[in-house]
Amino acid sequence: MNLKKYLVRALHRLQKGPGYTYKELLVWYCDNTNTHGPKRIIKEGPKKKLIWFFLTLLFASLVFWQWGILINTYLSYNVTSSLSIGFKTMKFPAVTICNANPFKYSEVKPLLKELDRLIEAALERILQPTPGNGSESVSPPLDLQLWNQIPLVLIDEHDKDNPVILDIFETNQTAVGNETAGGNETRVSNLPAVCPQCSHQGSDNCTYRNFTSAAQAVTEWYILQSTSILSKVPLHERIRMGYQAEDMILACLYGAEPCNYKNFTQIYHPDHGNCYIFNWGMDEEALNSSNPGAEFGLKLILDISQQDYIPYLSSAAGARLMLHQQKSFPFLKDQGIYAMAGTETSIGVLVDELERMGYPYSDCTMNGSDVPVKNLYSQYNTSYSIQACLRSCFQNHMVEICGCGHYMFPLPEGVNYCNNEDNPGWAYCYSSLRSSIKQRQICIDSCKETCNDTQYKMTISMADWPSEASEDWIFHILSYERDMSTNVTLDRNGIIKLNIYFQEYNYRTISESAATTIVWLLSSLGGQFGFWMGGSVLCLIEFGEIIIDSLWITIINVISWCKGLKQRRARARYLDAPPTVSELVEAHTNLGFQHEAAGAVPRAEVLPPEPGTPPPNYDSLRVQPLDALGPDSDAD
Repeated sequence: MNLKKYLVRALHRLQKGPGYTYKELLVWYCDNTNTHGPKRIIKEGPKKKLIWFFLTLLFASLVFWQWGILINTYLSYNVTSSLSIGFKTMKFPAVTICNANPFKYSEVKPLLKELDRLIEAALERILQPTPGNGSESVSPPLDLQLWNQIPLVLIDEHDKDNPVILDIFETNQTAVGNETAGGNETRVSNLPAVCPQCSHQGSDNCTYRNFTSAAQAVTEWYILQSTSILSKVPLHERIRMGYQAEDMILACLYGAEPCNYKNFTQIYHPDHGNCYIFNWGMDEEALNSSNPGAEFGLKLILDISQQDYIPYLSSAAGARLMLHQQKSFPFLKDQGIYAMAGTETSIGVLVDELERMGYPYSDCTMNGSDVPVKNLYSQYNTSYSIQACLRSCFQNHMVEICGCGHYMFPLPEGVNYCNNEDNPGWAYCYSSLRSSIKQRQICIDSCKETCNDTQYKMTISMADWPSEASEDWIFHILSYERDMSTNVTLDRNGIIKLNIYFQEYNYRTISESAATTIVWLLSSLGGQFGFWMGGSVLCLIEFGEIIIDSLWITIINVISWCKGLKQRRARARYLDAPPTVSELVEAHTNLGFQHEAAGAVPRAEVLPPEPGTPPPNYDSLRVQPLDALGPDSDAD
């Protein structure tokens, strides 16, 4: 009951409001607040009052300005990076080794036979531009179908304003504007270019990739053509045509434990064919390094079989290798290094661990689940990486725009690789997409860095291996172990020795931490308020109290104004003021006197009820109070 009375009183108090005006409320606040300045405004004389009002307004503005800067700094979510050095036993990195040449030429030669004849004839035309000097007249006729799909041309730029396109296998010279130019000109200063098809047959919308050297142009043209041919070969056939582990890995030693090619996991890499990964951690636990130093690392002897290289596809000879984390896909084209044949390459490894803060401090991802791009490399059961995301994004755009997938990237389900027969304009589409800055920016904006990453810093040194004094017996032993032959089947051009080890067990951790926290924000806000106004948290509560009271006074005034407006609208419906009760009673009395004077006062008659009619219910009759008839009415 007491609670009910209290609530009723509180409701009445709220309906009445604070009970004072804005001026009274402001004077009360200035007289009772703990903030310096407002008290002096109401207690000083007129001149000092004006000075203190100006100073209080100025410093209050400075406080709000500083608060805005502090809040904006906090909401920017800046980070600071710290470097720490630790010492522990570390997991040995996964080591991926590949041959620089993806396939054995003896295996793929039947597939590339016509392509090789075309490129040899083209080189003769480039080196001997005068018609009739080449040897193509005594050779079987060339199949120019591949050439017409993606031609290799020369661009004569003697006249910079009107460059002329010179088709290698045609005598006519065509200007870029499709105008025919007559006469033979020397081709010494001609620039080679690859024309990756036009948007459609007979279209002028063609893409030319210019090169300053014919060596670059021939390699690029050969890669495009071989990509179209090899994309139609089944995966198991491509694996068979590559270098096998038992032929490539001649010797293996990890620390003091012997190993062989069976300790490597085979994957197919589009750029390098068969690749082999040591300590990938897919099927077994990752190996720990027992000690730093070359004696406790991985030692390999490889045979790259350089004599079986494809002459026009790979111009570099050696082994391509990469160090990476366990269960991550190796992107050797971006992060791999070459080991040269005929050398012993020693690689000392240092470890850097990166720890980034997540949202909202940075746009990184833990496992790629919040990235809108479908990871096509998940079919390898590997972890997320930004390289996998960028390539998956490009392949998805390639499938969406070109209608087929590029040979160098994994395929989505239900999609085939591009080739010249099924997709005649794929090279033009691929070149346009690869050079599109817009598409590239879309992929960069869609992909995210990983929040935690491990990077391996390598120190590389090389020496000739084997030496001239020892090469005889080393090649004899390795040849016998591989081919069971007493004849030497290996030479310096195909042998590589690798030593991979931790330089030291010290590792660096680069971690991010928040530059501004909520504690920093509150202390900074309070410091600014106390410095400029001499206030505290209680002063802010007082200021909040006066704001609440001001709002309540405003609400009460608005409600009163609305009621007054409603009453004024009701009075506006009548021209004169409405009659009072006394005036109505007086008018009724005068009307009765008029009826009596005229003898027209009606008399009431009571008729007997008809037979069978029930008696009236008098309880249901209402009795009108006397007050309703006015103070002068009779109670008859």
